[in-house]
Amino acid sequence: MNQYSSTRVENPQGFTHTGSGHIYIGAQLQDSDKPSFRRIAEDQLNWLRRMLVAPSNMGRARSVLADTGTVILDGPPGSGRTAAARVLLYEYHQDHGAFHELLPDEEDELPLREPALVEHGDQLLLDLSAADDARWSAARTGLSTLRKAVHEQHAHLVVVMPHHGPLDADLEHYRVEIQRPSGKRVFWRHLRVHGIPYEHHMQRDVTVTEFLDSERPMREIAGFADLVRRAREAAPPDEGFAQWCARARKARNDRRKEVATQVADLPGAPQRALLVTLAMLHGAHADVIHCATRLLLRTLGSPPEGPPLLEHKDLAQRLAEISADAGPGGHVRFTELDHDSAVRAHFWDHMPDLRAHLGTWATSVVDVPDPHLTPVVRDELVTRIAGQYLRTGRGDGLASLAEGWSTATASRARLEAAVQALTCGLNDPDHGRLFRERIYQWCAYRRLRGEFAQVLVQVCVDVLAVSHPDQALLRLYHLARRERHTTRAGQALRDLVAGSRRLHRRLLDRLARSDLAPPVLGIFLRVCDPVLLTDSTDAARALVEESGVQLALTVCWHAVLAELPRATWQPGVERWLHRAADETGHRGELLLDLLVGAAERCEERGAVFAALYASARAAERTAPGDATRSAETTELLLDKICAAQGLGPAGPSTASDRGTRP
Repeated sequence: MNQYSSTRVENPQGFTHTGSGHIYIGAQLQDSDKPSFRRIAEDQLNWLRRMLVAPSNMGRARSVLADTGTVILDGPPGSGRTAAARVLLYEYHQDHGAFHELLPDEEDELPLREPALVEHGDQLLLDLSAADDARWSAARTGLSTLRKAVHEQHAHLVVVMPHHGPLDADLEHYRVEIQRPSGKRVFWRHLRVHGIPYEHHMQRDVTVTEFLDSERPMREIAGFADLVRRAREAAPPDEGFAQWCARARKARNDRRKEVATQVADLPGAPQRALLVTLAMLHGAHADVIHCATRLLLRTLGSPPEGPPLLEHKDLAQRLAEISADAGPGGHVRFTELDHDSAVRAHFWDHMPDLRAHLGTWATSVVDVPDPHLTPVVRDELVTRIAGQYLRTGRGDGLASLAEGWSTATASRARLEAAVQALTCGLNDPDHGRLFRERIYQWCAYRRLRGEFAQVLVQVCVDVLAVSHPDQALLRLYHLARRERHTTRAGQALRDLVAGSRRLHRRLLDRLARSDLAPPVLGIFLRVCDPVLLTDSTDAARALVEESGVQLALTVCWHAVLAELPRATWQPGVERWLHRAADETGHRGELLLDLLVGAAERCEERGAVFAALYASARAAERTAPGDATRSAETTELLLDKICAAQGLGPAGPSTASDRGTRP
């Protein structure tokens, strides 16, 4: 599992139910009540920890990780090694540091030997369980350097290596081979966490016995347990554990012939439209199913039904014809477990001309003003359509669909649908890399139409930043660099680096090495927060004390002072002066040194020095703290300006001559 997308993890191997992330895009979307995607990810890791049956040698893995900060997990596919890696890191979750997954083979990622990858207290996952020989060999060359940085930063690193792959002698000490846990224990644990009483799932059942007789991957066992849970929820009161398991086993079977026969027996467009609609909106209210069916017929250009309205079959009769019914609350489901997924696959695979129309239809459905069409129902619709694109290797089609949902006239519901579609792509184990690359191309190079840029901002903030913050940083940088008439990407970028010294350092370096055009300088003024730069909480020194950061700040401030009008940069300078006045140690003076050093590089440095001094006088009037301290800061700045001009330190000023210097 590479990322998360719902409120629960269904198995210890890593697949998740793709659910709803939150979205706050522009004024029309700020009232969203969806939960934080970061909180969802935390909930999923907690769920995964509850579900995990520790494989053998898990204790040794914990011990090695605790003693050295690094553990390299080996184990056969299907043994739960990736889930074990995530749980090991989750156990070191703390207020400082962050979880992120390393992707060293992606072109915009830092190499493993780069110390900037690691910040104090980070939890790092390097999942190379499916890597080929070339990728594993390339990764091994940087592991020793990475491990050293992890040790120095009191961070924790878990590497999942290819099973029985070669490992250098100096890394062998960190290798722990885990073994597949008991399939029965895994199955029982899942049922227990799903709330199925002990007296039920401890019964001997032939279906379960046959299923567990072969050594199945953890994901299959977890999936079967979830089917049993769902069978129990849909079963009548007189059915018991054996019947639930039988329903689950039937749902696992290949049902293509069964569905093909059902479709052949429904030659009319209205009933087939109802079948497709219910498969895509399974569990939705009958009113939503009825309306969406009519929209599908209209999208496909089917003529209206001929008989008078009262001669039409009612919905209950039409549902019975497709083996479905509405429960007491009016929510419609097929009578057979997982029949909806079989129907979706049949129409997608055997009616390819239908695919393009489903995206258009979904656009109409998400905009239906029905109180029963809740955000959850909309998300599930998008997830099911996305699932068909991804199942059949058509990630590009899903990406284009999401882009099309974000036109200039897009409603809030359509924008949320676009975010959900991209989330599904990013969280797919086979297509995540394609979507990360596609999002990079959009952010850096493509001309974005309508509100699509804001969709990308939200995807970066809520999805990529959770486990791939460096990728989120780079994409938000490009969006902020290109945005006009809005500052959402820039604000999102500032918020992202505000929570990570490592990201803040990397962004400043990126800005200093860029073209330093006005849009880039605008980003710099937004992110060069002096409070963050001088904060040394949980670190030996503040960012502003690092030589690399000082160089980046000087380069950027020089460009700002030389290229931008004073009205643009003065608020930023005033914030630096206010912080310098508040700082009692050398860091406040260091802020002044950086400003003066940047101004000294300017061709018209006399004029820039004068503007800096005037800004300092203005900052005295807006200072939130002690006015005397603010005046002393102005005098100290003047001393540094005089020294930079070769005039020597300035003497004390009086109230009468302050307005004339320099």
